[in-house]
Amino acid sequence: MKLALFDLDDTLIPIDSDYEWGVFTTALGWNDPTEFSHRNDAFYAQYKAGTMNIWEYIRFATEPLCRYGAIESEAAHALFMRDVVQKVIQPEALALVRQHQAAGDAVIIVTATNEFVTRSIAQIFGVTDLMAVNLARDPVSGWFNGEILGTPSFREGKVTRVGQWLAERQLDWQDVDSTFYSDSINDLPLLERVNHPVATNPDAQLRAIAQARGWRILELFQ
Repeated sequence: MKLALFDLDDTLIPIDSDYEWGVFTTALGWNDPTEFSHRNDAFYAQYKAGTMNIWEYIRFATEPLCRYGAIESEAAHALFMRDVVQKVIQPEALALVRQHQAAGDAVIIVTATNEFVTRSIAQIFGVTDLMAVNLARDPVSGWFNGEILGTPSFREGKVTRVGQWLAERQLDWQDVDSTFYSDSINDLPLLERVNHPVATNPDAQLRAIAQARGWRILELFQ
């Protein structure tokens, strides 16, 4: 089996969808603009530096979802997809994914952004296998409660989640020819695990590592 793995934010799309979702909901009046923007920026800086606590971030990022509930959140997300995400989808990224699909590769998006934000984005790319941060639900309301369900697909957790996917199909890493596209130093564990790491629109730290190790560097959005 050939396995094509893609990070999402700043890899397949030229934005961080999690960060932009926070900006979007703040513009809707869901958050205190000063306090939320300050914390959103701080978490984003931590992510870029590779120091973010994913559990703390998910509690922060999903608090508006928990507060506003399913109906309002889903309506807002539809507007977010229309007004933000759809406008930044790049033909080069769509073509890259479709190239792997046409070759018969198993294509998976593996992202540290939560499933609520990313499911519809994966659908734009025609990808049904999405490994995102799964969100726990309140047993009474059935809606999200701000906690993470299972292993978060973040840093080493991405390796774990892909390993679980393989095990469910009675496969192991040696049974697949794997490629992973990512922009982020946070994804170094999975980049080191696959057969073909591709530093895609890489941040400065990842670019330096890719150059030193002779990894392919892809500038998808040039």
